[in-house]
Amino acid sequence: MTTLADLGVRIGTLPRGSTNSVIDVPGAGLGHATVVYDEPNPPEGRGLARTGVTVVDLGGDPFLEPVPAGVALLNGAGELTSRSQMDEWGVAETPVFLTSTMQVGRVYDSACRLLIEEQPRIGVDDFLIPVVGECDDSWLNDARWMHVTHEHVRDALAAARASVGSGIAPDQGAVGAGTGMSCYQWKGGIGTSSRVLPAGHVVGVVLLCNFGQWDRLTIAGVPVGQLLGRPAHVPPPPAGSCLGVVVTDAPIDHRGCERLATRIGLGLARTGSTAHHGSGEIFMAAATGLRAPRGTASAKAPLTGRELDPYFEAVVDASEEAVVNCLLSAHDVTGVGGKTVPALPREAVAELLDRHYAGPRA
Repeated sequence: MTTLADLGVRIGTLPRGSTNSVIDVPGAGLGHATVVYDEPNPPEGRGLARTGVTVVDLGGDPFLEPVPAGVALLNGAGELTSRSQMDEWGVAETPVFLTSTMQVGRVYDSACRLLIEEQPRIGVDDFLIPVVGECDDSWLNDARWMHVTHEHVRDALAAARASVGSGIAPDQGAVGAGTGMSCYQWKGGIGTSSRVLPAGHVVGVVLLCNFGQWDRLTIAGVPVGQLLGRPAHVPPPPAGSCLGVVVTDAPIDHRGCERLATRIGLGLARTGSTAHHGSGEIFMAAATGLRAPRGTASAKAPLTGRELDPYFEAVVDASEEAVVNCLLSAHDVTGVGGKTVPALPREAVAELLDRHYAGPRA
């Protein structure tokens, strides 16, 4: 796995966390279940799978102690379940599950089953609406078949829980929900990055990257896409989507989380995104610093106004870097119809950055 830090490039002035990932946020986790198989006769088998599930764990038990959360919509051709609940109540009550478009129902159902097994008060004290987001991986994945199973969701959730506090950087690129995704018409998938604030809080970002046009790709201000030139492979359509999740341990309320989530779009724009008509750029943020027992309010005062400025900066910088980490970490994937989406050529990118990048070094 290669990241932007490995190339000696630094985005912004805030320091990265120790793993430069969302797991640097105390209590947060990130785990994947990757689903890859080939069965050439779908009527008798399961078709071709290049898909999966990724889980962002918010730590603790968000059903008993909901986490202040908010959603921002840049372009709405996509889905994030529980969005209306977050709009109304201002909290998230489950981990965040990411997958491909046609698998949302399966993941939602499995999330309910798994969380009910863990928490006997679900369905007794109140109902549960899992947070499930998606992007379309049908360029590489045979989306007419239901590939994701209950076991895949279980494994991704278990992996996310196991990553909490591990200090081990999670996998990125063509893993989990990102297995079949493309970014800037190269291989995309999952990207993550983190920033440490002067107050000691941490902001982590996770992106499911499935968007962009090759000639707009920009890395740390360098027009890498144009300098590389048109890809030799047959590229996926230049639209797609991006699901983004911000997690922080800062004391930020629902409205502040909405504002944090909005800033993911600025990070994407720095890399060249214009949020095409067919894209689903849907972002959420969750802040564990104000979580409190169900039905009660935190005694802490939320950060407001200009106090949020460094957190906005952290989200923008970490989002920009998460896109690049996704691209640099991905590997070539061949999928449905024999189509191949290669990884961004890392050595060529490193040479271009050495030659053209004039900013601070990592």
